Amino acid sequence: MEQIQEAIQRRAADIEEIIRAYLPAETGYQRTVLEAMNYSILAGGKRLRPMLMQETYKMFGGSGREVEPLMAATEMIHTYSLVHDDLPAMDNDEYRRGRKTTHTVYGEAMGILAGDGLLNLAWETAMQAFPMGEQGETAHMQRIAGAVAVLARKAGVYGMIGGQTADIQAEEAEQVSMEQLLFIHEHKTAALIQAAMMAGAILAGANEQQIRQMERCAYNIGIAFQIQDDILDVTGTMEELGKPIGSDEKNHKQTYVTIRGVEASAREVERLSREAMEILSSVEGDSGFLRELTAFLIHRRK
Repeated sequence: MEQIQEAIQRRAADIEEIIRAYLPAETGYQRTVLEAMNYSILAGGKRLRPMLMQETYKMFGGSGREVEPLMAATEMIHTYSLVHDDLPAMDNDEYRRGRKTTHTVYGEAMGILAGDGLLNLAWETAMQAFPMGEQGETAHMQRIAGAVAVLARKAGVYGMIGGQTADIQAEEAEQVSMEQLLFIHEHKTAALIQAAMMAGAILAGANEQQIRQMERCAYNIGIAFQIQDDILDVTGTMEELGKPIGSDEKNHKQTYVTIRGVEASAREVERLSREAMEILSSVEGDSGFLRELTAFLIHRRK
């Protein structure tokens, strides 16, 4: 367990440097929102999505730097969604990753603008992959365009935002079906993980079947990750999670755990993770770290 934790930490530190390279300087009349943006994205975190993108890219033989802007863009999109999730109109959380949330520090209006700023900066950053492509190679440019398109769709109304919409509406419902809940988990959580792994595969030149395999694998990882998150909200501690526990109950959210219970939820996490690792094992490239990472995620305590 310690070896995989060390490997994750090393990769996360490298990814942190990549992300920092694309962050804005805190100057000008708009300095406050730039500060709020940087405060949000530099609050720590697992850097799971850019890590999955980078490792999938490597697994399919990718070796260039065009993946780096998309890695940073993916983390910007993920961070903006957290900033907006924490707002009073959403989950109204005061802590994230062990420190005050963006809107708590900078005010609600600036929290909204910081999220907006990160989302727009994400696309500006992703577009920087094009000059890194091999000059004059149409196929290479098409791969970059395809990866950006997947990221855009999975982050939008047919992906993450659609899932957030369904999640908000579910809070007002007396009963949520398992079908609705899985829709929310697939779109709100798994979609951006799918985007990361699919984009990594696309950039490396994977074929259509391999890209679909990564979409399915990432679905399993995303659903398992979310169910584990729901389990930790019940069984974890403030010190472990860096945020208040029991927030789902406080917000009257129905989760996989409230519907199926902790034990059945844990079994589903194991099943989904096992299937994801089977998919990774079927790929010709080196999937060793990705399989270890997937296994580690199901046992995480934060």
